[in-house]
Amino acid sequence: MRILHLLLVVLFLVLQGAAGQQAFARLDNSCLIQNGRCFPGICRRPYYWIGECSNGYSCCRK
Repeated sequence: MRILHLLLVVLFLVLQGAAGQQAFARLDNSCLIQNGRCFPGICRRPYYWIGECSNGYSCCRK
């Protein structure tokens, strides 16, 4: 019975670590490829939103 509890704990730790990984890895410079810049928060004038940067910032372009 103890081994079952240990296996459940190990399974939980493995699944918890996998939950934070992205299924599709993005390029770090994908915003730069689109001629954009990364800004925290929302895009302000004269920029408009074109996507999201790898760090969670907004990718904006003029």
